[in-house]
Amino acid sequence: MATTQPQPDILVRPLAETELGEAARIIRVAFGTFLGLPNPERFMGDAECARPRWKADPSAVLAAEHNGRLVGSNFVTKWGSFGFFGPLTVEPEYWNRGVAQMLLGPTMVIFRRWGTRHMGLYTFANSPKHMALYQRFGFWPRDLVAVMAKRVAERPAEVVADAARFSAAAGDERTRVLAACREVTDANFEGLDVGIEIHAVAEQILGETILVWDGEKLAAFAVCHSGAGSEAGSGVCYVKFAAVRPGRRASEAFERLLGAVEAYARSVDAQKVTAGVNLARREAFQAMIARGFRTEMQGVAMETGDAASGYNRAGVYILDDWR
Repeated sequence: MATTQPQPDILVRPLAETELGEAARIIRVAFGTFLGLPNPERFMGDAECARPRWKADPSAVLAAEHNGRLVGSNFVTKWGSFGFFGPLTVEPEYWNRGVAQMLLGPTMVIFRRWGTRHMGLYTFANSPKHMALYQRFGFWPRDLVAVMAKRVAERPAEVVADAARFSAAAGDERTRVLAACREVTDANFEGLDVGIEIHAVAEQILGETILVWDGEKLAAFAVCHSGAGSEAGSGVCYVKFAAVRPGRRASEAFERLLGAVEAYARSVDAQKVTAGVNLARREAFQAMIARGFRTEMQGVAMETGDAASGYNRAGVYILDDWR
């Protein structure tokens, strides 16, 4: 495969808030064009990822500029000791000019500044071009990732005992809940912390974080987006991240969590629940199939390090997809 030479007059810098609308447009048209949609700018509908991610951490969003024009962007996310990037998108007329490659150099600088010990991304499994680009920066294809969906049942879902919502906690109680969530994620992968996602959902009113307790101990939680302007879009409840405390009751806690998520989805009039799961987390994938989830699309997880250095492995009940 021929190496694309970066266009020399591209400036990579932080993305400004005033550019979020244009960044969102480029995200839509880039993905829509790649997927061959008849109207690329309608990709994602009224879902939004640029603004929520920028507001969560403006210092971790990169822009590519050419002659004063925004032509691409990349969003970098820190989940404690783990980090991922995306969406990385470029205006279609600037494809094959090395713009993505120029965005990736500063992306790796951000990871080094954070001291991230494991990194990943989600990309198209059928695109050797994307994979070859990311391999240059130390990312290698690992497992398929299924983005799954289930219609929300019209009848009331089962009542989940000891289920709660983060929005109901206040003051010091929120601090305790956040610590409990860190305890659950850390038990799956040392240093994993998605507090930034919980804060974003609460502060930007993007949805809700669902909590499932076993007495005083948090058994599981799910960070959910719902509605227009969130990463879900109208009529959808999207599980951005979910995790279960490891142990002999993990499968039971996962079932309870899925039930609580569906109950939340119904309460906000969502017609379906969507969530991503890495297929190396086989038990979680099988449990979702048994509950009625079906795969809508598949991608591939690319990661740094070896297979033992991440949390994509059997016995882990985590939902995410790194898009």
